[in-house]
Order: sequence, then structure tokens, then C-alpha cells
Amino acid sequence: MNIEDQVREAIVAELKRQSEGGEQGLRVNTGDAETITIEGRVNLDELTMAVVGSLAGGP
Repeated sequence: MNIEDQVREAIVAELKRQSEGGEQGLRVNTGDAETITIEGRVNLDELTMAVVGSLAGGP
């Protein structure tokens, strides 16, 4: 897996995690592998930590 795939997966996983919490009214719809539709508020701090963690080898 290359670095782009790691970042892509981390972003999608974190957005889905945030949407499941339902606190911010976030809705995520993943279409094909290259597009995603999001509606609502995203916690950028948590998204950033997820991406950095994926690059550092975290969960």
C-alpha cells in the first residue's frame, strides 16, 4: 500500500467514524474509489490526527 492509499483510507475511515457519532450532523457517502460526498461539520483536529496517525503507523 502506498502513502496515498494510506491517507485516503484514514480520511474516509475518520469521516465515517465522525458521522456515526451523529453529534455534528455529518453525513458521508462514498461513491467510487475517487469521490466522496460529505454534508455537515467535520472536526478537523480529529481528522488531522487520524491522517498523521496512519502515516506514523498507528491504528
